[in-house]
Amino acid sequence: MTRAPEDGERQARGADPGRDSAPRRTYLAAERTYLAWLRTGLASVGIALAVGRLIPALIDASQVAFAILGIGYASLGIFLIIYAAAGARRIQRALEEDRPLPSDWAAILTTTVGALVLAAITLVMLVVEV
Repeated sequence: MTRAPEDGERQARGADPGRDSAPRRTYLAAERTYLAWLRTGLASVGIALAVGRLIPALIDASQVAFAILGIGYASLGIFLIIYAAAGARRIQRALEEDRPLPSDWAAILTTTVGALVLAAITLVMLVVEV
């Protein structure tokens, strides 16, 4: 049977028994989530450049069709970057006010559908060679 460490042992290891680390862990997890949304948004902007400029040059296809598709990817990227900042702020407020964390279901559904539509259109355009 394992015994619980006594106060002296906790202090010797550097742990402060009076502080709850759960809010700190939650805050750090929220920060990592923000960075993930931000990276995804930036990646989408990079894909917009590749789809809008690079692919038409490589396959000698219509610049206009791929430029429109690139605008779609850039729009998704801009949405993701804005959502990342807004979502991080909502989570920070909820943690400061000790409220439940907000749900991200609407944003997840929106970005999933948007990304799937853009990916499907990209695939069709590459196969058909517009």
